[in-house]
Amino acid sequence: MFKKETEYALRGLVYIQSQNQNDRRPGISEISTEVETPPHFMAKILQRMVRLGFIESTKGKNGGYSIHPAHPALSLKQVITAIEGNTLFEGCGFGLKHCDENNPCPLHFSYAPIRDALNTLVESETIQSLAGNHSSTLDLVFSRK
Repeated sequence: MFKKETEYALRGLVYIQSQNQNDRRPGISEISTEVETPPHFMAKILQRMVRLGFIESTKGKNGGYSIHPAHPALSLKQVITAIEGNTLFEGCGFGLKHCDENNPCPLHFSYAPIRDALNTLVESETIQSLAGNHSSTLDLVFSRK
């Protein structure tokens, strides 16, 4: 449903948050290994997340990535729209430019409730809630040792 970049960003951010909760700042190689992403692609994604102010990067012995303190509740929608834009939440299911209530595409009335439900979900869920509410599940998902 999402672009690979978005999927990787969401997985990476949830992993970072889960490690930050344990007073750890994971590095790029750890993150890419744990969330099963190519290291160079994950590095580019995390650079973008730093530029957007979603995370911080610290260099040095105790360096790594952490969720920026200005985002105590980083919604999934913030991350998704930063990467993909708002089309998924406002656009036509057929991808038409001129689809609305007065000029609906064949999918319009079936797709609208799904789009609205997805919008509600990604507005209400945050990186922090996913990392916090599912910490035991995350240990299973991210720990392949």
